[in-house]
Amino acid sequence: MKVVFMGTPEFAVPCLRALAESEHSVAAVFTQPDKPKGRGYKMIPTPVKSEAEEYGLPVYQPLSLRKGDDAAESMKILNDIAPDLIVVTAYGQILPKEVLELPRYGCINIHASILPKYRGAAPINWVILNGETQTGVTSMQMSEGLDTGDMLIAKSTEIGKNETYEELYKRLSDMGGEVLIQTINELEAGTLKPQKQDDSLSCYSPMIRKEMSALDFSKPAADVHNTIRGVTGFAMLEGKRLKVYRSEISDNIAPDAENGEIVDTANFSVKCGDGRLVTFLEVQPEGKKRMRTEDFLRGKKLAKGEKLN
Repeated sequence: MKVVFMGTPEFAVPCLRALAESEHSVAAVFTQPDKPKGRGYKMIPTPVKSEAEEYGLPVYQPLSLRKGDDAAESMKILNDIAPDLIVVTAYGQILPKEVLELPRYGCINIHASILPKYRGAAPINWVILNGETQTGVTSMQMSEGLDTGDMLIAKSTEIGKNETYEELYKRLSDMGGEVLIQTINELEAGTLKPQKQDDSLSCYSPMIRKEMSALDFSKPAADVHNTIRGVTGFAMLEGKRLKVYRSEISDNIAPDAENGEIVDTANFSVKCGDGRLVTFLEVQPEGKKRMRTEDFLRGKKLAKGEKLN
């Protein structure tokens, strides 16, 4: 099958790799334009572009598929290729109707949730923020709506109670490559059984905002822990920002302590709104590198009763 792949971030790389190493032919790869990064504003290619170049695949980086000269040129390229299928994984652009209708088998998307729940841009973050215990990957036939097309294949997985966004992201991206190849093979064989989504069961997962990382110790320990897991939390310690990458909920309680108070200085455990403690396992002090809490505590003496805010 002749396939055009559209994707941008690291999440999409296992899908492209699986496709490039399959019996199917990748005719072209579309990804977002390179972006400047760092002090020197050096142009950095997207992870998908870097992977495509490893396989010698032609890469196109239009600013838009919906308007302007780039859209017209992209449509000409796609018409010349005449793909059997377009695969989209976290591309970052909305496909216009003429692109959706171009391939013989249409366009399929690999989405990082079990649809119809968690449609939108940040499903991996939101399943953790909301304390879900299960998620997965769904392939779907694309339509003009946002993640509303018919579901094709879904594969689920349990979420570990302390699993972070970074860890789940990697697992689901690898799972996406497996689901993609299974979907294409069954699509070609004519054995897929598309299912309509029940819109009443859907929820939206919007983009993550920076302010969502602020830890609110008036909330229950589970909420604080899920914020750390889902978006990397931060709090102020002695007037300086402390990022928290990893945590666990302690078995201990401190109902008489104040919210945000450091109750256990040996383990860096902080009291939350329900009286339970969250223990920080991996932190990054302002201006320093990310480190295990035990390493942080070797150079920093905490005072019992000190508060984070």
